Amino acid sequence: MGKQKITSFTKLIVWQEAHKLVLMVYKVTDSFPKKELFVLTSQMLRCAISITSNIAEGFTRMGKQEKRQFYYTAKASLTELQNQLLIAKDVGYINQKVFNEIAEQTIKISKLLNGIIKGIVKLP
Repeated sequence: MGKQKITSFTKLIVWQEAHKLVLMVYKVTDSFPKKELFVLTSQMLRCAISITSNIAEGFTRMGKQEKRQFYYTAKASLTELQNQLLIAKDVGYINQKVFNEIAEQTIKISKLLNGIIKGIVKLP
């Protein structure tokens, strides 16, 4: 039995884990002060959404270079979100427990993205 071909980006484990991250970010930013609505809240949500969007777009691209570029962009957005999470924690918007949960999720996604990027090199 060979590997089954994935036909939708929603079947990618990396996208599924990134989608969980988006939901976590929506939940946590909901309690941020209103003054952050167009600053940190907006930035964090854009980054989280960008991760899943770039994974989805990379999935549909045919060329290795294009695929890899979208996955690298997803990684860049993930790193940006990690920075914003540190800021949110340091200014007191996120407690250490919640920060740790979200940070662990970002690390999991980073590892999955590294794996998918490395896998592209092996594509015919």
